[in-house]
Amino acid sequence: MRVRKSHLLALAVVVAAVAVVVAANIAAKAEKSGAPGGKGRGGGGTVVSVRTQILKVETLHGYVTTNGEVESQNSVSVYPDASGKIMEMSVMLGSSVKRGDVLGYVDPNSPGSYYKRSPVYAPISGSVISTPLRNGTTVSTNTEICQIGDISNLQVSANVPERYVSVLKKGLKAKIFLEAYPDITFAATVSRVSPVVDSDSRTKQVILNFDSVDSRVNAGMFAKVVLYTEDYSGFVTMPSDSLVQNGDDYFVYVVRGDSTVEKRKVSLGKSVDGIVQILEGAAEGERVVVQGQTSLGDGSKILDLSDNSGKGPSEQENGKDRKSSQKSPKKGGN
Repeated sequence: MRVRKSHLLALAVVVAAVAVVVAANIAAKAEKSGAPGGKGRGGGGTVVSVRTQILKVETLHGYVTTNGEVESQNSVSVYPDASGKIMEMSVMLGSSVKRGDVLGYVDPNSPGSYYKRSPVYAPISGSVISTPLRNGTTVSTNTEICQIGDISNLQVSANVPERYVSVLKKGLKAKIFLEAYPDITFAATVSRVSPVVDSDSRTKQVILNFDSVDSRVNAGMFAKVVLYTEDYSGFVTMPSDSLVQNGDDYFVYVVRGDSTVEKRKVSLGKSVDGIVQILEGAAEGERVVVQGQTSLGDGSKILDLSDNSGKGPSEQENGKDRKSSQKSPKKGGN
């Protein structure tokens, strides 16, 4: 009987020791995760370093990117009046001509016959924009000898995919990028929109005129076109990667006056180049967390490392234009 009591006493001591260890572990975990009650990440006395920005109402500019070609606004193909062989060409690529100038002569003679040589006239004033055919080349009245165009007034011809035709209209602004000048943008405006969609390419052609004459732009150049289609305005904006997603819901952390944050559900609008509209849930003038939000919970205390300009990190570093963008044809904004 005495032995059994000693066994029970030893067992009680072991149980008590285990209980003390378990309680110590629980207390340590609670202290590490935050204050009692489990406020979660960043709770209790933990201070989380973040960057913030003040919400402002900004306009996002939706756009489509595609490729085009620089060409003269007015160009004409030149054809001879008679078939035969080219006897003489008095112009070359780039030559300036006036309407009525003689470009060359065609010899219409054939064995057993004699005809006076036939002159080829310039139908318009401008410059020769295609290489003329060489002397001795046999031509017919359907053979193009050269092209003449007005290179003082250039335009860009571009094809836009069918899915974007609903936003195409005269007057849309664009930026033109040329491979010869990769760091320079040339402003242009849509002057014409084709009334039909090409059934083979499923595209619609648009013609853009340069806003100013620039001698660096040459006919025949390859052009990358950023065509601005729609403006999305009236709402505050913020970086989309600063949102916190939970299922189908999105949240932002709004900074309060006591350097803590409030987690709020928001409704989203249009998005362009990583910047998204906030339709509901946050207002102009409120400060929101844009970096470090993954370590926060509702009520977390923060240390704001950003300056007081109200700009987000990307704006501070780059002064980034909301119109930025391209790649193969795409549309900015969704």
